[in-house]
Amino acid sequence: MDNSSGIEYARLSDIILHRLMQTGDEAAFREIYRKYWQLLFGIAYRKLQSQENAEEIVQDIFVDIWERRASLQIDDLRKYLMGAAKYRILNAIKARLIRERYAVFCQSQTGYTDPLTENELAFQDLTKAVEQALLSMSPKTQAIFRLNRFDNQSVREIAIQLSVPERTVEYHITLALRTLRLQLKEFAVK
Repeated sequence: MDNSSGIEYARLSDIILHRLMQTGDEAAFREIYRKYWQLLFGIAYRKLQSQENAEEIVQDIFVDIWERRASLQIDDLRKYLMGAAKYRILNAIKARLIRERYAVFCQSQTGYTDPLTENELAFQDLTKAVEQALLSMSPKTQAIFRLNRFDNQSVREIAIQLSVPERTVEYHITLALRTLRLQLKEFAVK
């Protein structure tokens, strides 16, 4: 049993889990997450060959369905999640191709420059921008993000260290990534 109400969420159909999630039932959402996370991660990882990008895509999908739970009309949960993964993977691949083409274009337009110096300056600019973005976040979100991305600690390790649920850690990491995406737009090629 997954909660004190006696409901065995693992036995419920996707339709019922979705309806419960729409009412704000976190245990139903956790069951959907548990049931589909690995499948979506596997699909994203096979296509992107990046654990970090695959995890980010899957996290974004689940954050999105939780945030829009009340208004989402889903007939087939599995099909919906697979479609969401497909589109996010395609967008990630498209963004990567655009960045690669832009880099080639810039090289052809600028002629020879010392890539080491240029890269160092770009890295310094990006580092400053990341620090500024982090300072705009709550101390808890900052701390969790730094532990995860800078200290390479897993979600579980952070949850144990801070005595918070893993879901809380995942939430703060996703929140930090969204904030960084918004505040670092000028560093990304769209």
